[in-house]
Amino acid sequence: MKPVIGISCCVKPFGIFGTPNHAASDTYIRAVDLIVGGLPCLIPAMGERADVHAWLGLLDGLVLTGSRSNVEPARYGGPPHPDGTPEDPARDAVTLPLIRTALASAVPLLAICRGMQELNVALGGTLDQRIQDLPGRIDHSTPSEQALPGVRTGKAHRVTIRDGSPLAAIVGRRQLAVNSLHNQGIATLAPGLRVEAVAPDGTIEGVTVSGAPGFALGVQWHPEYDFESDAASRAIFEAFGEAARERAAARAGQRRVVLAAE
Repeated sequence: MKPVIGISCCVKPFGIFGTPNHAASDTYIRAVDLIVGGLPCLIPAMGERADVHAWLGLLDGLVLTGSRSNVEPARYGGPPHPDGTPEDPARDAVTLPLIRTALASAVPLLAICRGMQELNVALGGTLDQRIQDLPGRIDHSTPSEQALPGVRTGKAHRVTIRDGSPLAAIVGRRQLAVNSLHNQGIATLAPGLRVEAVAPDGTIEGVTVSGAPGFALGVQWHPEYDFESDAASRAIFEAFGEAARERAAARAGQRRVVLAAE
């Protein structure tokens, strides 16, 4: 049986009327299908009405996706965003409680880019809104010309991975070249998070959840863009997939026990 993998959606306008749609990039669906070996299941950004407990009762793993939108500053006590900054409050209202419940329920969690920022906020951390404006920091943001060849898969900088960390065990090295497509990043690390990787300018690029009962990894870069050509990106999804399959098998075993008892 394939593990059921939840993939967080954003609310995005679609078509000539700008109709709100719940959307996730095909890159996440392909990674879940081809590498995780799971059944992709899109989680709509339906705001406060989302029943996160019901969702997690269906899932064997959860992928928190990247997005052009940013977490609302009110969620972490930050100053308002500059005018024109994309936000997605309906997504925030789903993902933040979903993260906390997933961790408590040992649902394997892979948080990517915005997803890692959500993980930090959900557990009580704060965000820097524009890293490129801070002294001594490099520009981690997406180039304005989206059509440039390799903008999503090209390696922008290296990260240094903590020796002996779960991430080091997954990718098999302590130095890793990554893409970089974000403006925001972790300012104050949430209690319970442990730094796994940092960029040359000190930006936190990877985290795990200390004492989490299940797989819980966040990365600031985008392994879903190059998992077919990059061994480290593929390894991240393989490790997540192994955890999700183990959960699926355990849940199937529990169901068999219940049926036998009946």
